[in-house]
Amino acid sequence: MIPYTVNIKLAARTLTGTLNLQNKTAVDWGWQGLIAQGCHSSILIIDPKTAQTIQVLERHKANVVKVKWSRENYYHNLSSPYCLRLASGDASGKIVVWDVVSGTAHCEIQEHSKPIQDLEWLWNQDASRDLLLAVHPPNYIVLWNGDTGTKLWKKSYAENILSFSFDPFDPSNMALLTSEGIVFITDFSHSKPPGSAGKKVYIASPHASPAHTKPAPAAAPAPTGAKKALNKVKVLITNEKPTAEAVTLNDCLQLSYLPSKRNHMLLLYPREILILDLELSQTVGVVAIERSGVPFIQVIPCAQRDALYCLHENGCITLRVCRSTAAPEESVQELVYDLRSQCDAIRVTKTVRPYRMVICPVNENSAALMVSDGRVMLWELKAYTGRAAANPSSGLSPLYSPVSFCGAPLGPNQKRIQDLSLNSMIGQTLIAGETPPQSSNQQEVQLKFLLTGLLSGLPLPPFALRMCPPLTTKNINHYQPLLAVGTSNGSVLVYNLTSGLLHKELSVHSCEVRGIEWVSLTSFLSFATSAPNNMGLVRNELQHVDLPTGRCFAFRGERGNDEPPIEMIKVSHLKQYLVVVFRDKPLELWDIRTGTLLREMAKNFPTVTALEWSPSHNLKSLKKKQMAAREAMARQTVSDAEQSSVESSVISLLQDAESKSETSQAISAREHFVFTDTDGQVYHITVEGNTVKDGARIPPDGSMGSIACIAWKGDTLVLGDVDGNLNFWDLKARLSRGIPTHRGWVKKIRFAPGKGNQKLLVMYTDGAEVWDTKEVQMVSSMRIGRNVNYRILDIDWCTSDKVVLASDDGCIRVLEMAMKSASYRMDEQDLTDPVWCPYLLLPRAALTLKAFLLLQPWSGTFTMDITQVDMKSVLQDPELSLLQRCLLVSRLFGDESDLNFWTVASHYLQSFAQARQLIVSTAEGQAQNEGTQPSPQNHLDICHDVLCESSYFQKFQLDRVHLQEVKRSSYEHTKKCADQLLLLGQTDRAVQLLLETSADNSSYYCDSLKACLVTTITSSGPSQSTIKLVATNMIANGKLAEGVQLLCLIDKAADACRYLQTYGEWNRAAWLAKVRLNPAESSDVLKRWAEHLCSPQVNQKSKAILVLLSLGCFYKVGEMLHSMRHFDRAALFIEACLKYGVMEAAFLDYARLLRSLGLREGAALWASRAGSAGEQLMEELPPKETHFVSSFPQQVK
Repeated sequence: MIPYTVNIKLAARTLTGTLNLQNKTAVDWGWQGLIAQGCHSSILIIDPKTAQTIQVLERHKANVVKVKWSRENYYHNLSSPYCLRLASGDASGKIVVWDVVSGTAHCEIQEHSKPIQDLEWLWNQDASRDLLLAVHPPNYIVLWNGDTGTKLWKKSYAENILSFSFDPFDPSNMALLTSEGIVFITDFSHSKPPGSAGKKVYIASPHASPAHTKPAPAAAPAPTGAKKALNKVKVLITNEKPTAEAVTLNDCLQLSYLPSKRNHMLLLYPREILILDLELSQTVGVVAIERSGVPFIQVIPCAQRDALYCLHENGCITLRVCRSTAAPEESVQELVYDLRSQCDAIRVTKTVRPYRMVICPVNENSAALMVSDGRVMLWELKAYTGRAAANPSSGLSPLYSPVSFCGAPLGPNQKRIQDLSLNSMIGQTLIAGETPPQSSNQQEVQLKFLLTGLLSGLPLPPFALRMCPPLTTKNINHYQPLLAVGTSNGSVLVYNLTSGLLHKELSVHSCEVRGIEWVSLTSFLSFATSAPNNMGLVRNELQHVDLPTGRCFAFRGERGNDEPPIEMIKVSHLKQYLVVVFRDKPLELWDIRTGTLLREMAKNFPTVTALEWSPSHNLKSLKKKQMAAREAMARQTVSDAEQSSVESSVISLLQDAESKSETSQAISAREHFVFTDTDGQVYHITVEGNTVKDGARIPPDGSMGSIACIAWKGDTLVLGDVDGNLNFWDLKARLSRGIPTHRGWVKKIRFAPGKGNQKLLVMYTDGAEVWDTKEVQMVSSMRIGRNVNYRILDIDWCTSDKVVLASDDGCIRVLEMAMKSASYRMDEQDLTDPVWCPYLLLPRAALTLKAFLLLQPWSGTFTMDITQVDMKSVLQDPELSLLQRCLLVSRLFGDESDLNFWTVASHYLQSFAQARQLIVSTAEGQAQNEGTQPSPQNHLDICHDVLCESSYFQKFQLDRVHLQEVKRSSYEHTKKCADQLLLLGQTDRAVQLLLETSADNSSYYCDSLKACLVTTITSSGPSQSTIKLVATNMIANGKLAEGVQLLCLIDKAADACRYLQTYGEWNRAAWLAKVRLNPAESSDVLKRWAEHLCSPQVNQKSKAILVLLSLGCFYKVGEMLHSMRHFDRAALFIEACLKYGVMEAAFLDYARLLRSLGLREGAALWASRAGSAGEQLMEELPPKETHFVSSFPQQVK
């Protein structure tokens, strides 16, 4: 008969446990919608929506210290598809860039051998998406190509670099947090290393430097707590090195730019967060904790709103939102961040503490907290309408929710997704000089955190493993691959290995579980021993656990107190008998079915070192005998009675019933076991019913040491000893063969399940091996220090070709027989809950799905078979406009570049339409003036900076200068404020500041003259021309800023912008154009900027498109999108413009794209709109296939 192996397909996987301290910072939530987390040397990929681990990446040898998802800020098509790319750095300085779906590495990078300090993908230029910036200790930053592993450049700095942060508004600016202060770099570029060493600033610790405290008036009471901190942080940034007694930056935990407004940065200290305005190098806001409060660990600033997520040392996450400064009568003293919501804290102990939190970058309304014990807590922020019941004295102004959905006003019957993203939950922060919204159409909201998911890891090792009995043809219908894991705290965890999820956690024992044996597919025995007393005696617990009900009872009844510890328990092959072996006490033999003790061996019984049940038994012959006896009886009965009165069928039924009841009554089959004593003698014992017979004894083998374990399957018996020898006995041929492995003590040996499968798994102190006992040769081997860096604690087979290993890094790994730690392919996974992640699809399928969601005008109504229920009803809603749909789909796909484009496009298309100015400008003609400003409730958020409307942008800048003025504390600051006020046209206030200069200041004379000049400027011809001449001379001689100021004084800001652009100050020119010029002039300046952005050496076309959108040059945008081959974006944009089909070419290419994806009806529709060229394509299209759309979603699944 051919040996037949049944294998239920189990994917290789890793069950992870507690984190290492070095994993503390290794976590990231990507635009792709997944969380990556380092756990020892592996990386978990977690789906936060369903709270399940969908991949574990294994390749690092050292602990992982940093992980970073690549950014999705680029246009996606078949050549640059949606893909899951992740970079990870470890403690030995190695960086691996992963293809997460297949679990393989794109490349490995090694520069030095110290832990990587920080990693970031560059996201800002259109040319390359593969650039990865890394900090290699102590003081190098290196730019790598993350696809090939090539080093592009390397730069060293004077101090040790701790971390870095990029300016989200200007990619050439970055800040390095070093051990001594901050280094600002303004010339970062991917083509060459920064030229200068950067501008170094030192930070006096907010508590230490006495020079900066304000002298308090004598009568005033001493300020307390947070107030004191506010006084001390008046000036923080100095260019000189602080004196020795001033504590330097050593307690600054984190530095980040604020993505919600330009030129602001936050510094995190354990007890306060400082908000700096970088133009002034001055603190403009402080979030301080009272003396009794819980210190900060980490803070994440949001982009969509000026808000901060803060993590505290007790694991509590708080959300603080910047207070509106709308009331004009209050003069704003500083930026205030009000606490708006907080979640529950966790119980912090020595081993359990919060490590890091991450927030969803797409929607910014969900957070995940990593705890050191391997838990991941998933919190979602929810908005509830209704007024606060809190005391009115708290002084918090209400938060309002915007009455719009996906960037457009909500239709009367329109369905919306509650809490889609942070900016759809709370409205914009108001700034001074704005009218507060009418409360009629806005709802007041409260924010609350809700725990929506929890992932828990394995507890601390050691573990005892046992896989449930193997799959057979008889149990195939109800088989579940369950693995029982005994832990050090006495509980038993049962994992389902198909999904890798915890099936049950049972608290069975009060001390460490030493071993587990299954007695059926749904019940097991486990034993635990307490710590020994001074006599060396322990309390033994042997429990019988029934899985479906969770019922457990003490198998040995009252026995177990004060006796020698149990060494092992062994269950016979038919699960009839149990042997319990003790250390210094004869073994016990139990009947499992009745729970009775069959025999307690005599005192002179030999000490057992290893024991194993034989796989042979007489159950089959017993059953045959029984059946024969039954049939004879049945025949006898029937021949006596009248044959006619009893139907033969009834007889057969009776026979069946009887035979069934008989077999279910215990037939006691005969079983055998062998064991060895301390001398290596092998004993053979037979058990039948309640009789126990002693059989043959085999003398010890001279070549073997003390026998440590035995395994028996078929005709092969294997013995392993403490010296690392394996002895293979062939019982049929009566041959024995000894093999020295030279690996030391053989801890455990186990045969693989499956008929005729003679593979053997061997565990040593330093690793494991798989042997083929037929050929008597080793198949595979793993050894600590050679190919793995963890020690193996326990082993077992989980299927006929996969092994499961527990290791001291707290993980349990299911591996192929080759025992190579490897990641698995995500698409082979059997997940319990379906995961929404387009990045997991093949590139073509992902793009087809996107096209399918964006537009189905060929079918009239929207059809969908996607599992996301709430999304489904919204996407099928006929009221959902095209712009809203584009925005929603870009959120669903986590597509950063799409989201940016559609947010700006949707805003300006609507605002120009409102102003009745949606005139698609002809190719030569200029764009129309920006016309009437849309109502102030509908600004583009300030995080879009110069893309915002001029009026809103001006108000914001005035607000900011006002705050800088309040906060200034030195002559330098005052000078900067005066300069800003002059540029903003606030001459009166500027003069006041200029006149404040004290007489002993070297600039006293200049400032006084400047004040006179500003007040006396007339618009007469001669003075104008003189000033213009002086200004141009100044600019020519390198005094650009001063020259620009003079030009602004005589209302020649347009010339000033031109000079700024000539000298490469493009951002400054755009800023000035927004705050000083009329729409037509401003539009010219910004168009020149857009041209500059498109130039090959800058190559930021996507940014140029956003600038053109804000100017209303929709025709040019359509043209550029088309020339950049962004066909779907171009076609949808023009469709949204709803104007004369000026851009038929884009329609045509979109039709071709849809045809290549196989969406025939879509291709036909777009081709029909593309004029004559489209008619040609229509003829090329294949004849209509039937029922294509209805069958399509199944393919996507």
